[in-house]
Amino acid sequence: MDRGTRPAVLVTGGAGYIGAHTSKALYEQGYFPVVFDDLSLGYREAAQWGTFVHGDIRDTRAVAEALEAHGVKTVIHFAGLIEVGRSVVRPDLFWDVNVAGTVSLLSAMREKGVDRLVFSSSAAVYGQGGRGPLEAIREDAPKAPASPYGDTKLACEWMIQAECRAYGLTAVALRYFNAAGADPSGQIGEAHDPETHLIPLAIAAGLGRGKPLTVFGDDFDTPDGTCLRDYIHVSDLADAHVAALKVELAAGVYEAANVGAGQGRSVKEVVDTVGRALGKPVPHSMGARRAGDPASLVADPAHAQALLGWRAKRSDLEQIVADALRWETNPAYGTGLRSVTSGVSSKNSVE
Repeated sequence: MDRGTRPAVLVTGGAGYIGAHTSKALYEQGYFPVVFDDLSLGYREAAQWGTFVHGDIRDTRAVAEALEAHGVKTVIHFAGLIEVGRSVVRPDLFWDVNVAGTVSLLSAMREKGVDRLVFSSSAAVYGQGGRGPLEAIREDAPKAPASPYGDTKLACEWMIQAECRAYGLTAVALRYFNAAGADPSGQIGEAHDPETHLIPLAIAAGLGRGKPLTVFGDDFDTPDGTCLRDYIHVSDLADAHVAALKVELAAGVYEAANVGAGQGRSVKEVVDTVGRALGKPVPHSMGARRAGDPASLVADPAHAQALLGWRAKRSDLEQIVADALRWETNPAYGTGLRSVTSGVSSKNSVE
């Protein structure tokens, strides 16, 4: 793909779900994505914009060479492991890939004089955080991760913030909630293996491609008894990353911002919405709640809106489901490679 005069942006993990959507948004807004990915979780077919470099984020020399070869001045960092459940049984692996990988990236950036970073963080840094049961989460909420995955995201934020103070790095960490949907064009979409997110699982169950869902908990202190989550369309999320790259900040400044729609939708609402889109009910049953599941995880997006001039535009639940359904019925890649789980726990979706 011809670069022309486009400024290059290194997108680590750019062959993954959110990284691929962000790479497309970058290209459409005049940038040249340099996708750096080891393809352990991503798909080469998803890296359709800019150029592709195969590499491991923990290989500092490979990262430095990619920065230099393409004249990169800014980085968006997605590369890492995301499965909350897996982090519980393999915390060592998550600390190695997520934290040591970020150390490696920061070292390469210092070596090559790259001083602007956008970091893919997560609402998992908050855990349950001592909030009221239905209170929207602000950036100053207590940080109490409930999994090693959340621990690693928070550790990376601390490290990046320290790097800003010590070396003049300028960084924005985006803490996002439930990424969902697919690019409206159908070119790219969600293709996790195994799949743990509610909307693709509900679609698979409704299409007869997966087992009936088990929804864990209908006795929470919420309007219908099931957990509330904040669903953000992946295209809106991609636009937030581009906005974070563009925002003018002084050297050494570190900002963290929640990225969500600011509206809680219940598990039952999601299952019902998928059923309406399919024209038939989604087979599911109710199970007991799981320990550690908060009743509500909903963003207060006011800071992101003020800082970035960004606002969710496509995150109506019906639109998210429609785009996801279009992708799931005709995926461009990943077909035949994914497995699905039968249970739906709300804590899966803070990844």
